[in-house]
Amino acid sequence: MTAEKNLAVHPVRNGLGIVALKAFAPGVTVCRIRGEVVTAEVVWQYWDNDPRRGENCFRYDADHYLDPEGEIGAYANHSCNPNAGIVKTGRRLLLRAIRPIAVGDEVTHDYSTLLGADDVWKMRCNCGEPGCRKMVRSFSALPAVTLRRYRRLGIIPDFIRQTG
Repeated sequence: MTAEKNLAVHPVRNGLGIVALKAFAPGVTVCRIRGEVVTAEVVWQYWDNDPRRGENCFRYDADHYLDPEGEIGAYANHSCNPNAGIVKTGRRLLLRAIRPIAVGDEVTHDYSTLLGADDVWKMRCNCGEPGCRKMVRSFSALPAVTLRRYRRLGIIPDFIRQTG
């Protein structure tokens, strides 16, 4: 695993997650999501053999995913009220703070921001947030106010928006 001096993997509400070892202000990059870029076919094979690995992959572009296996990104958990978001800059996926993150906070992002209208994957949510949506679906199923906020924050990549 790539060392991240400002982050650690610790037990959190839903298993293991990324925990901040320093505070992050909104707009600051928390870490780069590293891994191997694979095709959708490879991700489907993961789901057949190791569903958790398939679920941990990040949509990277219209036809590819980033598999963070062995990297800290494999522990990035969902929240319906996240404190970070995924931003694609060039060929890199970055986890960027969208609100203050304190030392000891779990760093979370909303999986829906990487699920295009063409994605069939969905997940029951257990984030525990007061406004939990109970089901994680594509970005097009987000409540309008959330969608506007995420667009303003720049955490729905162009290739995801183009699927809707």
